[in-house]
Amino acid sequence: MELKDITVVAPRTSEEAMAIENKYGAHNYHPLPVVLKRGKGVHVWDIEGNIYFDFLSAYSAVNQGHCHPKIIDALNNQSNILTLTSRAFHNDVLGTYEKFITEVFGYEKVLPMNTGVEGGETANKLARKWGYLKKGIPENEAIILFAKGNFWGRTLAAISSSDDPLSYTGFGPYMPGYKLINYNDLVDLENHLQNKNVCAFMVEPIQGEAGVVMPEDGYLFGVKKLCKKYNVLFIADEVQTGIGRTGKMLATDYEDAKPDILILGKALSGGVFPVSAVLADNYIMNCIKPGEHGSTFGGNPLACRVAIAALEVIINEKLSENARVLGDQFRLAMNNLKDETDLITLVRGRGLLNAIVINDTPDSSTAWDICLKMKEKGLLAKPTHGNIIRFAPPLVMTEDQLDECIAIIRKTILEFKK
Repeated sequence: MELKDITVVAPRTSEEAMAIENKYGAHNYHPLPVVLKRGKGVHVWDIEGNIYFDFLSAYSAVNQGHCHPKIIDALNNQSNILTLTSRAFHNDVLGTYEKFITEVFGYEKVLPMNTGVEGGETANKLARKWGYLKKGIPENEAIILFAKGNFWGRTLAAISSSDDPLSYTGFGPYMPGYKLINYNDLVDLENHLQNKNVCAFMVEPIQGEAGVVMPEDGYLFGVKKLCKKYNVLFIADEVQTGIGRTGKMLATDYEDAKPDILILGKALSGGVFPVSAVLADNYIMNCIKPGEHGSTFGGNPLACRVAIAALEVIINEKLSENARVLGDQFRLAMNNLKDETDLITLVRGRGLLNAIVINDTPDSSTAWDICLKMKEKGLLAKPTHGNIIRFAPPLVMTEDQLDECIAIIRKTILEFKK
């Protein structure tokens, strides 16, 4: 076969695009039936030119809004100079980025990777290595604790720590050395920390994929305190909650709960390039030696320039503060809506990471049907765990735009009830 025999398909309609995907792509996602072609700020457009408010933000990867000009400029400028060297050589951007990000978050070192799940894997390897070298755990006996309801990806390691049958069924055997404990339960945590082979506890400050599940105030501080007491590393998975999403730069910033290992991803690039990072101090990071961990693309100059720009946008445009103010406004409106209808049983969240729980069972189509109706009115959101709708717009949203979106959500749910 020659290249001239292969055609590059340019679909003309959403239906045609979805049909091509269905025929040639793996069926490992169940997306909302909308085909997006363009994005800017809080808006996205489909092939037919219909405009929507994006209330998912690519699972919080586009906190800075779609195609933020400062981030796109950084991407374009660096792409014309140097994109990749691998870590076989130094490049002139990596050190600049490493100094910048460690100073922003207050750590001594960073290990750059690409995706959020790679960040989780890196944190696990660091914790195990530290456990053997520093804590004195016997070889191959290290244990990492995870909270029930966690989600940090779909690699074999990530699903080995999951209690969701949809994630792990049919993919065993599973990673040894992982143990699940109750989320938001300091008593259960302390009971397990007494095992001297435990090297780390990895937890999301707010469980995003589980449906924006919030712990009680003081939980994260308690986790930090207990981990220190038992000489165990506290790993915070802030891939979804970090970079301004919850109203502060990190969700752990709401309490005196600085983790020993911090995992970042998603909005670390503003959604234009895969960038993740694991931050820790020298007593942990120096446990990893050359050849023991790495990535061909991790720390590439393009990713570094993009990440610097993405963080500068969050800080300079005060997007964390905007998320905090608009989040309060959104939850107030949703709680008022809850009083108007028995369709909503619970409103929860922090900053612009929020969810409503629909008064139905997880195997019902109610939440999905509501999202389809909101799509028809110009707002895109998606259910999780059947009866929970997550709302997470870009942090560049204005009060007026949020009011417009609240009106769409309110009208949809009240109509749906009828």
